[in-house]
Amino acid sequence: MAAGMAFLPGVAEAQTIQRERITNALPRLEAMIDRIIAAKEVPGLSIAIIHDDEVVYRKGFGLREIGKPDMVGADTVFQIASLSKPVSSTVVAALVSEGIISWDSRLADIDPAFRLAEAYPTSMITIRDLFAHRSGLPGGAGDDLEEIGYGRDEILQRLRLLRPASSFRSAYAYSNFGLTAGAVAAAKPTGRSWEDVAEEKLFRPLRMTSTSSRHADFLARPDRAALHIRDNGGWAAKVRRNPDPQAPAGGVSSTVGDLANWARLELGRGMFDGKRLIAVNALDQTHEPLMSRGPNPVTQAQSFYGLGWNVEFGRHGLTWGHAGAFSTGARSLVTLYPKSGLGIVVLSNAFPTGVPEGVSDSFADMVFDGEVSTDWVTAWDKAYAGLFGPAIGAAKATYAKPPVPRSPPLAPEAYEGRYANPYVGEAIVKREAGGLVLKVGPGEGQTTALHHFDRDLFLTYPGTDMPEMPSEVRFSIGPDSRATAVTIDFLDGSGVGTLRRAP
Repeated sequence: MAAGMAFLPGVAEAQTIQRERITNALPRLEAMIDRIIAAKEVPGLSIAIIHDDEVVYRKGFGLREIGKPDMVGADTVFQIASLSKPVSSTVVAALVSEGIISWDSRLADIDPAFRLAEAYPTSMITIRDLFAHRSGLPGGAGDDLEEIGYGRDEILQRLRLLRPASSFRSAYAYSNFGLTAGAVAAAKPTGRSWEDVAEEKLFRPLRMTSTSSRHADFLARPDRAALHIRDNGGWAAKVRRNPDPQAPAGGVSSTVGDLANWARLELGRGMFDGKRLIAVNALDQTHEPLMSRGPNPVTQAQSFYGLGWNVEFGRHGLTWGHAGAFSTGARSLVTLYPKSGLGIVVLSNAFPTGVPEGVSDSFADMVFDGEVSTDWVTAWDKAYAGLFGPAIGAAKATYAKPPVPRSPPLAPEAYEGRYANPYVGEAIVKREAGGLVLKVGPGEGQTTALHHFDRDLFLTYPGTDMPEMPSEVRFSIGPDSRATAVTIDFLDGSGVGTLRRAP
């Protein structure tokens, strides 16, 4: 498939890049980032440039945390969110290189406890399928369980309860816990945890000494960046995010220097410091375009997904890349130009923002074209603002005023009680401090207030990252005027958010 992409309209031929063009671009890039920080587009940012197997630039800008004096440096550790996916793909490639598993190893053989809803995909699904997001799982499968406090093993076990969003291998659906299942299965034959395997097979050989797949390691780093979300028009470090349940898909923390070494390995097709660490074929398979993602929403590049990698054919030729984002306050990006030996890594501590993509696309224009053709930061800012802004606005407008006339609720005891289903587990509705609350998750870990809207419909605000986003909690009432079930909208993304009253 890749060979045919050279003939797609609008796909530029790869260019040989002289180091002088990069050197000339760096002062303009640095001035651009200074303007971004001064305009408070992000609190802090770190960047590395790789060319011809050398790290030619790495530097930090701005603040690690708003309201504190500590500055971002080249060695500041960031949570990189979904940029973890291509990093984890490289770990699996190392296992493939050693013959421990293959990309086509079936989970039925190496992790037979894993199940999907249907027998045929369960018997045939491979590591390749899960890293290419073509398992049939719904895109957000398991994310809701993570948000209410479930751990990795419990989430992976409950994926079997979700109806497929598509037939097996027929469609692309981005799944954090699908990829996590593939990574965990790949590590099974070693008898070691995923976190230990990642350290042994990748982080240690590449001297990625500040990189880890464990959140506790991130918290132990003295030079680390806090997460920031928008608050009253500014940035605030209000939320923490422990992504350990989905560590292979979103739980890596690292520095731009460490990630630059990883980028050197990728651009070197498995070579690092003159030594072969990963076999060419094992790594090359990760960059093959397997599933169509449609055009890039901003650049309109032809975009595909490989194994943990976005593969695009755009205005400067072939790129391998991946973005990362936590809505709780992280953004990251890697973009590699394999035909030119060029790469850029951008890490930032804020969401929503399109700064990483804007910086990367601007730098590419500087190097390949000599000038920036578009205000890429503004274009990407609009794209990221569009992820949640319209939905929040529409939800707030929908529930801005109760209907007239509004039906009163039943007595609180009509709604109080325990509700359950196999996927969510238990939910408890009870009175606390004069009002109804909803408790969900292990040990009743998440508690949110219920605000009456109309008769048996209540609103709750479960998101710490988007506290203004209302979500429906709707009760079904039986003939005895007591609730028989409750549908929790923020747990219903895969259609399993209805819980029946428990005896």
